[in-house]
Amino acid sequence: MKTEKILGLMSGTSADGLSIALCEAGEKTLKVTGFSNFPYPGPLRARIIAAKEMKAPELSALNFELGRLWARLVRKFCRGRGVSYKSLAVIGSHGQTVFHSPGRGHTLQIGEASFIAEETGRPVVCDFRPADMAAGGEGAPLIPFLDGRLFGGGSPVALQNIGGVGNVAFAGKGVKTFGFDTGPGNSLMDTAVSVLSGGKLAYDKGGGWAAAGEADMRTVEKLLCAPFFRRRPPKSLDRGEFALDFLRKHFAGTLNRRCSRDLLATLNLFTAASVALAFRNYAPRGTRELIVSGGGALNPVLMDNMAALLLPSGVAVRSCAELGLHPLSKEPACFALLAWMALKGRPNNCPSATGARGPRVLGKIIKN
Repeated sequence: MKTEKILGLMSGTSADGLSIALCEAGEKTLKVTGFSNFPYPGPLRARIIAAKEMKAPELSALNFELGRLWARLVRKFCRGRGVSYKSLAVIGSHGQTVFHSPGRGHTLQIGEASFIAEETGRPVVCDFRPADMAAGGEGAPLIPFLDGRLFGGGSPVALQNIGGVGNVAFAGKGVKTFGFDTGPGNSLMDTAVSVLSGGKLAYDKGGGWAAAGEADMRTVEKLLCAPFFRRRPPKSLDRGEFALDFLRKHFAGTLNRRCSRDLLATLNLFTAASVALAFRNYAPRGTRELIVSGGGALNPVLMDNMAALLLPSGVAVRSCAELGLHPLSKEPACFALLAWMALKGRPNNCPSATGARGPRVLGKIIKN
């Protein structure tokens, strides 16, 4: 069966770096054959996180800066693997989300993709979310399209991605693939670590702080009463909904180093509990497995918390790494696939996940 090489780029809501995946795509197949993650310097990450407050000149400059940077990283990635640009059918770039608010009817991703097209001479597809929102959808999550393709023919399964925010998809034989954002991913924990360390640390590496603390289950239960968790799917959210303002509102008296471990333990458990809540409320009957991707899959404390919360339901929790897929490669692989579909003029959204009125071809195509 004929396959084509495609490339996907993802800069997630955690803003910690650019992930690039090289894939082989066929009519019913997708295989990741190469992957790299390129961390951002601390000052750039801080500017990306602050981008939603920027004025137009600063935001315009950052848009072009990221586009140029990503073009250089594509060059580095391809040269390091001996991949010629001519061998690539298409490149998909999700862009960097600055703001996402379907309730207000708008979203914004930056990172000018024209620089990638200029560097490679290949078609580049970008800006996937607006077409779904124009059709009445939330513009997110978009990963369920890939999940349906990879897991739609097997036993019912839950596919949980934990980046800056969390999102889940349910797929399997007899299941109409659907999904939604579950709540905080790494955003709350990352923000807390940054505040508590005075900006010296970006995240709780290996869940070390959380492992050393004691979680407050009563607080977790209160946090799960937030309005977002009462909304029915389809639903999506912006990173900022569970970030600094949320911390200040609920933990104003505990944002100090003395109780940092307990705070991280509580936030970790809260994140896991939001995943478990979504599973219990919406998982199709017979779903007995939760496969985790994204940076959250690299946090053993978070993985253990999800496993403990879902154990009474007889649900096994495991990383997608056990399936041979690096946890950070799934999202860029998805946007490689979405780009490939868009180039062929084929629908590439999942209306049952986003709430769009029907199938749409997402993405804007740049050709030189």
